[in-house]
Amino acid sequence: MSVSTNDITRIRASQVTKPPVNQSLYRPRVTWHYDAAMGEHRRKLLIVEDDPGLLSQLKWCFEDYEVFTAENRDSAIAELRRHEPIVVLQDLGLPPNPEGVEEGLNTLQQTLRLAPGTKVIVVTGHGDQENALRAVALGAYDFYQKPVDTDTLRLIVERAFSISELELENRRLQSQVNESPLHGIVAASEGMLGVCRMIEKVAPTDVTALLLGESGTGKELLARALHRLSPRADKNFIAINCAAIPENLLESELFGHEKGAFTGAHKQTLGKVELADGGTLFLDEIGDMPLALQAKMLRFLQERVIERVGGREEISVDVRVVCATNQNPEELIKAGAFREDLYYRVSEITINIPPFREREEGRLILARHLLQKYGKSQGRAINGFSDDAVQAIEGYSWPGNVRELENKIKGAVIMADGKLVTATDLGISAGEIEEESLNLRSVRQQAETRAIRVALTRSYGNISKAAELLGITRPTLYDLLNKYGMSAEGYGKKASAS
Repeated sequence: MSVSTNDITRIRASQVTKPPVNQSLYRPRVTWHYDAAMGEHRRKLLIVEDDPGLLSQLKWCFEDYEVFTAENRDSAIAELRRHEPIVVLQDLGLPPNPEGVEEGLNTLQQTLRLAPGTKVIVVTGHGDQENALRAVALGAYDFYQKPVDTDTLRLIVERAFSISELELENRRLQSQVNESPLHGIVAASEGMLGVCRMIEKVAPTDVTALLLGESGTGKELLARALHRLSPRADKNFIAINCAAIPENLLESELFGHEKGAFTGAHKQTLGKVELADGGTLFLDEIGDMPLALQAKMLRFLQERVIERVGGREEISVDVRVVCATNQNPEELIKAGAFREDLYYRVSEITINIPPFREREEGRLILARHLLQKYGKSQGRAINGFSDDAVQAIEGYSWPGNVRELENKIKGAVIMADGKLVTATDLGISAGEIEEESLNLRSVRQQAETRAIRVALTRSYGNISKAAELLGITRPTLYDLLNKYGMSAEGYGKKASAS
């Protein structure tokens, strides 16, 4: 990032003119905070200055603050770690070369690496605009040039504290907005909020749930939420991917085996079902389960008993089953690849998870949440997304869904050179961004289908209530569903069971 001399006017506007002589009218009001563990305490300010006379003057100037001091980089970093001040007033000329600025700039960079949210105000020599701009380009909040006018400096420091506190409050409020009904899941779109409401209703029961959604939409995360909100939360959550295990090993993985059941079976081994006893068994990609094994799975679901491979003893198990697939079960049934009776057993409740491209309202909120998460874990002071990155997030089709978004943002945090993540950092080219359609027929269809999805989500698939929300009649809603090839199934209605 570079800052041209044209920015001087903008930056210098922050350095207000000298206040009136009446100090009682001028003196800034210091905000006091209360901490339950520590009681009342003042704002923490770290002053980094190697001139004893000036340091003494500054300490007197900021006597209303809780002031910590340091004379060089090592002591400054030590004070930063120990006291975590949110504002730092730092001279650029620090030992071992007080006449230069490199040590001061290095101190600035190290401070921001350790505490990205810290507001650092650098103090430079008279007329040293070039180094002041260098400091701002490296992330300094503001600068002030000597000779020091304590009144003006107090206003700059006071404003830094105020802005830092506003940012903290904004982050707190933003986190409240981003919270979904389920801990750990960011749900800002109507579709995902509807999914969360269904999860909350289904979790306390023992019905078998089927999660339908494309790869990367968060099926396992929602399965874990079902377990965490259930009475079985203190028991095991056992997951198995039916597509990742060879067909000849899957039965043993699920039901276990006895010693000598097959070559290499040197001891009795419990399967995933037994390990989940009392808890939850998550069968991911159940649509890929071999037909021969589907019959045994059906018996287990009906009787809640299993037999280990090579064994004859029936073993009773108490397991809540949650299944997931990225395929269409009805098409699998028509193709003869999935048993219809098993489908009805695993889909006592069906929850449709919308793909990321249909979560228009929540894309940017989730992206910001992930940016904050990975910026913190990577120790990068990233402030947000550039305009072209926002357009990319909103216009890209996201075939890999949330998993792809997470991977791109994680890489972008590492690759970003400045304070903002760009579309280039995300690895999204202009050709991959869909342009907004201006065709009225297309726009109307998109608007109508989205409104219908939202209404069905809010009404849990109840046609009468959805029609009422849309301000149309039931027959009109049925006509629209047929027109757009949509169905009210999967928005919360309980599927029939055999």
